[in-house]
Amino acid sequence: MALSVADVARLAGLARISLTDAELAHLAPQLDVILEAVAEVSQVAAGDIAPTTHAIELRNVFRADEVRESLPPELVLQAAPAQEDGRFRVPQILVEEA
Repeated sequence: MALSVADVARLAGLARISLTDAELAHLAPQLDVILEAVAEVSQVAAGDIAPTTHAIELRNVFRADEVRESLPPELVLQAAPAQEDGRFRVPQILVEEA
């Protein structure tokens, strides 16, 4: 199924992406190649093979939690643009409603 320039223009409109006629003509064959590759993979995928995200099994490796020295608050606050009562001062973004 070949994508036409009109198909790509419709997709761009749905995605709210503004494309010139030259961009549409350039993208149509590229998107068509992508769709053909996906269709080819879909034909090869068998129902008895579970979907995966990686070719090999991955597992998380965590390091042991260890208590370590951290920077002194005074040193860290020297880099703060604003501070108050020994803490970073940041603009208020939430307002309490009465």
